[in-house]
Amino acid sequence: MVINKKKVFVLGLDSVPPELFFDRWLDQLPNIKRLISHSRYGAMKSTIPAITCPAWMSMMTSANPGRLGLYGFRNRSGYDYEGMSFANSKAVNVATVWDILSRMGKKVVVIGVPMTYPPQSVNGCMVTCFMTPDTKGEYTYPPELKAEVEAVSNGYILDVDEFRSDNKDSILKEIYDMTEKRFRLTRHFIRSKEWDFFMMVEMGPDRIHHAFWKYFDQDHPKHVPGSKYQDAILNYYKYLDKEISDTFQLFDDDTMTLIVSDHGAKKMVGGICINEWLIQNGYLKLAHYPAEVTQFNKLVVDWESTLAWGEGGYYGRLFMNVKGREPRGVIAPQHYEHVRNELIKKLEDLRDENGNNIHTKVFKPEEIYSECNGIPPDLIVYYGDLFWRSLGSVGNGTIWANENDTGPDDANHSQYGIFVMQNGKNQGGERLHGVTLYDIAPTILSYMGVRVPESMEGNIIP
Repeated sequence: MVINKKKVFVLGLDSVPPELFFDRWLDQLPNIKRLISHSRYGAMKSTIPAITCPAWMSMMTSANPGRLGLYGFRNRSGYDYEGMSFANSKAVNVATVWDILSRMGKKVVVIGVPMTYPPQSVNGCMVTCFMTPDTKGEYTYPPELKAEVEAVSNGYILDVDEFRSDNKDSILKEIYDMTEKRFRLTRHFIRSKEWDFFMMVEMGPDRIHHAFWKYFDQDHPKHVPGSKYQDAILNYYKYLDKEISDTFQLFDDDTMTLIVSDHGAKKMVGGICINEWLIQNGYLKLAHYPAEVTQFNKLVVDWESTLAWGEGGYYGRLFMNVKGREPRGVIAPQHYEHVRNELIKKLEDLRDENGNNIHTKVFKPEEIYSECNGIPPDLIVYYGDLFWRSLGSVGNGTIWANENDTGPDDANHSQYGIFVMQNGKNQGGERLHGVTLYDIAPTILSYMGVRVPESMEGNIIP
């Protein structure tokens, strides 16, 4: 039974960390500072893995990655060796906040939330996310909305092309263009559409962190002192401060506003070549070692002599070659746990080139998720508390890399994002602790007077 007319607006800022947003730069962000002074806010714990997919979907369903069967952007679709398939909206089998509200007759507007492509029908309108191939195809619901989106934005931008490259000027320009268009479209829809729930996610912060982190962070191993880009991220945050102010002044006291990020960001110290490590430790055997750096899926693996292989990304994923499960499996099922525990012990003892333990953390999916749908990795690896990323390629001759194998990248993800929640205009500011992204969906539904499904894992933020 819908009992109130309260509205909710959610602004998602992909990858924004509490350390920059609340601490280091807050005094230079006057509008955000004022907003926070009347809000409940704080660091918000992300999913494991702390990555865009699954984090946004876990936030909007209050379901963990295991329940969603989403362990990253790419997931195994079978137990063969054919690599991974990209997840999309069709893979999400748990109702999102906008699904629940749509079914109850509430009007929704959804813009840019990751994992919304291909567009699904809602009671309202949807513009899909950066995972959309391009703007030539369908990326709106209803389809005829596309003409309005293109007209209002003067050419909509889904994502920044090649943000992992050295074309820093063009990356910066495209980030600003994309963000400006998305906020312009958002304000247009706030004014022109009927809505009870509105959510927009901006990918700009994530892209700017990956491309420009080393210029401001003096502790970054690749820090460039005195660069013309040293204030690139701060200036972008100042720009966001104005866009947020222009947007939030459109709301009345019955609108609860939330600013959230799916995870944080931190400097990337380097990369660890997960498959090189497996080769060196006798778990992976190739038919022949490549003469140059080669992506794993282009290698010829001697599967009959291979116990495990790995995937690159901001975190590592390890897959084991189990007899009766994989086509050419070698680990007997009764030895599975023994081999897995041995891998964990060795990975967590990983030392840097100076012999110091880098504090790698390895997770068994069934121990961190309530259930494991789809095909989970056998192990999830956080190298060095996420200061190191995982590189899947082989041919480096060493397990240590100081560059990402998919292009220049300055930042990794961190476990804590942000939340700022304002409910009415006159409350005082209060920094809360212990909030997780699973708490966002039940909090929204509760505020709108909608019964929270018992399957939701989070708590209502007080």
